[in-house]
Amino acid sequence: MPARALALAPALAIALGAGVAWAQESGVESAIEEGEWNFTATLDGKPIGTHRFVVGGSASARTVDSRAQFVVRLLGVSVYRYRHQNEERWAGDCLRELRSDTDDDGTRQQVARRYDDECLMSFAYWNPRLMKQQRLVDPQTGKLEPVRFEPLPGTNIEVRGQPVRARGWRLQAAQQRIRIWYAADSGRWIGLDAETKGDRQLSYRLTSTSGAP
Repeated sequence: MPARALALAPALAIALGAGVAWAQESGVESAIEEGEWNFTATLDGKPIGTHRFVVGGSASARTVDSRAQFVVRLLGVSVYRYRHQNEERWAGDCLRELRSDTDDDGTRQQVARRYDDECLMSFAYWNPRLMKQQRLVDPQTGKLEPVRFEPLPGTNIEVRGQPVRARGWRLQAAQQRIRIWYAADSGRWIGLDAETKGDRQLSYRLTSTSGAP
């Protein structure tokens, strides 16, 4: 998901890129399965929308489709809307093509780019090599952003109403900090927490999967 997605006011993108399956940096290169992953998005614990990721193709020719839709309400009145659709084409661990369409509270932005000259990655939480990157492509803008990863202590987070032991990474980008959580037993991506403007917290929690073990 791109970093800009989690700023809420300036933009609401993050894993908007391709945070899909499982990618705990454990020294094991897990095969990425085809399937669908659905997350509930909350702001300070209140539901604001959903984010769905669909992964297809083979390891050498992977496709990722990402769709997010958020609505922030105050006293029942909509005060902020965000919609993001993103399609990516990968060759192994290299992002080759990106197409995205974003409506950030009425401001429209579209991106259509190819990346044939070097091996780059977007905010692809499903890939174990993500944590080794120092630059990532923001799917909302198509631009490269400097990033830094730091391991976090293990903790429990609630997923589908149950506590799950999780390992995490802190992702620091230019305008935000994101904590990415993976199930300690399977390495599967199960959630994230991002600091937004006004000391608010945007969170993703896995609600359902299909096509993956």
